[in-house]
Amino acid sequence: MKPALLGTLEVSRIGLGAMTMAGTYTSGGGLDDDESIRAIHRALELGVTHIDTAEIYGPFHSEEIVGRAIAGRRDEVVVATKFGLVSHSGGGPGTVDSSAANVKAAVEGSLRRLGTDRIDLYYQHRVDPNTPIEETAGALADLVAEGKVLHIGLSEASPETIRRAHAVHPLAALQTEYSLWTRDPEDELLPLLRDLRVGFVPYSPLGHGFLTGQLRSPADIPDDDWRKTNPRFVGAAFTRNLRLVDEVRAVADEAGATPAQVAIAWLLAQGNDIAPIPGTRRVARVEENTAADTVELTTGQLARLDRLTPAVGARHDDANMASIDR
Repeated sequence: MKPALLGTLEVSRIGLGAMTMAGTYTSGGGLDDDESIRAIHRALELGVTHIDTAEIYGPFHSEEIVGRAIAGRRDEVVVATKFGLVSHSGGGPGTVDSSAANVKAAVEGSLRRLGTDRIDLYYQHRVDPNTPIEETAGALADLVAEGKVLHIGLSEASPETIRRAHAVHPLAALQTEYSLWTRDPEDELLPLLRDLRVGFVPYSPLGHGFLTGQLRSPADIPDDDWRKTNPRFVGAAFTRNLRLVDEVRAVADEAGATPAQVAIAWLLAQGNDIAPIPGTRRVARVEENTAADTVELTTGQLARLDRLTPAVGARHDDANMASIDR
C-alpha cells in the first residue's frame, strides 16, 4: 500500500479505526472479539500499518483488542491512541481531563493494555477547556522525552489551539471528521496544517456509514443506534442526503468500485498528507475499504465529486458539538 506522511511519521495511507470493536456507535448485534482480531490481522496482511484506538472506546476494551491483535507483531504497526475523555483522578469515563497529571496516568494504562513500551501517535481526544493546551502539550513533550510516546497529535482542535500546541512541541497529526459528507476542514484547517507541515487523519471517512449506500431509510437504523438522533440521519435531512450518496454511487458504477471505495479514494486524492481511518470490526469491510488504494479516479470523476453539496444538518447533536473546540 502507498504511504502517507503525518509530520515525519510514515503510515499506510489507509488505516483502520478500532472504535466499533468496543461497540461504540455500533449497530447490528453483539461484539465478536475474535472477528475484530481477525479484521486487524487481515488489515496488516493487506498493508495497513496504521491502527487507531482510544482509551474511551469501551472504555478500554478497544485498546485491549488491539493489544491482543498486535502481540508478536508490534514492529509492523503504527499504534495511535487517545487520552482526555477519561479522568483518572476520580471523574472516570466521560470526564474531560487533559491536565498534566491525567495525561501521565492515562499513558500508563494505554501502554499496559496495548502491550507495548511506546505509543507511536498519542492524541488529545478532545480539547479540555479547563486546562491550557500548553500544559497538555508540555506533558506530551515529557512523554516524548521519556520515549513512551513518539509523536503527538490533537483531535477536533481549532486553528488557534493547533498553533499554541505546535509552538510547545511539533504536532504530527490532527484528527477530525472529513469526507464528501463533511467538507468543513477545507476552509481553515487544511491550509493551516499544510503551513505547519502537520498531517491530517480523517475519521468517519464514510460519513458514519451513510456513504456506503447501505442505508436508504431511517428505518434501516436500529432504535438503539446513536445515529437515530444525529441531525443528518433524521427526517428531511436524511432524504436530502441520499442525493449525495446516489451521486457517489454513480461515480462508483463508472469506476468499477463500491461507493465506500470511491469515498475513500476521493480523500486519498486530496494529498499524501491525508490518511483516513475507516472503522470496522469485520474482515469483509477491511477488504473492501483497503481496496480503495487501487482505485484511480479520473480528473472528471474527481471534479464531479468535488462539486457535490456536503451533507445537510449538523454533524453531531448539540451536546456533542458543544465538546468540539471551534
